[in-house]
Amino acid sequence: MATPSLAPKGHAIIERSTALLFMFTLMVMSIGGLVELVPLFKLETTIAPVKGMRPYTPLEQLGRNIYTREGCYLCHSQMIRPFRDEVERYGHYSIAAESMYDHPFLWGSKRTGPDLARVGSKYSNAWHLAHLEDPRSVVPVSIMPAYAFLKDKELRTDDIDLHLAALTKVGVPYTAEMRAKALEDIKAQASGENADALLARYPKAKVGPFAGQPGRITEMDALIAYLQILGTLVDFSDVRLEGKD
Repeated sequence: MATPSLAPKGHAIIERSTALLFMFTLMVMSIGGLVELVPLFKLETTIAPVKGMRPYTPLEQLGRNIYTREGCYLCHSQMIRPFRDEVERYGHYSIAAESMYDHPFLWGSKRTGPDLARVGSKYSNAWHLAHLEDPRSVVPVSIMPAYAFLKDKELRTDDIDLHLAALTKVGVPYTAEMRAKALEDIKAQASGENADALLARYPKAKVGPFAGQPGRITEMDALIAYLQILGTLVDFSDVRLEGKD
């Protein structure tokens, strides 16, 4: 004896027709998509501005390029998820504004090594230098490869103005002054000398010496400068999150 269908007659007709089922499914998905997408065209940005965020200094940006080039993001994420175990280990969970000047973003999803979203100022410049030269000298169980060669490679700075100009075109607010003073700022940050103007343009910038080689600016200087700024710009005591003041 056949079991009678409990579905409404119209619903049964739709279920038996592939064409009708496809058409109505597409209609429902389209309506849902429009409800989510249309409001975004009314917004200038989907990221709420947060006090303290600024573009990377020229040296930090070049260090970020080296970090990307060497594939560091493949083993180290820069995204603290909003879970208790992550927050207790790494610090406040990541917010979108922290990546607003990242092109591309380096959130990552794999952690062969620890997350680096809050590594800035956690260790000294000397610690980072020792760790990059010989990881097992400071973390005996580390499987990270050594990057001592970065200390011997002069940092390329001849195209920094063009690099900042390109970033400006995708929304990073570098001013004409920042671009004009880029080489001076690189030298000031790497050496730690005459850094007042640098710090006025880029508050909270960490200054060198980073790799301990006076008179030279290497890729190691740039990479350490980048690592030292991660997670240090936003004061989370002033940030409004989850609808709380």
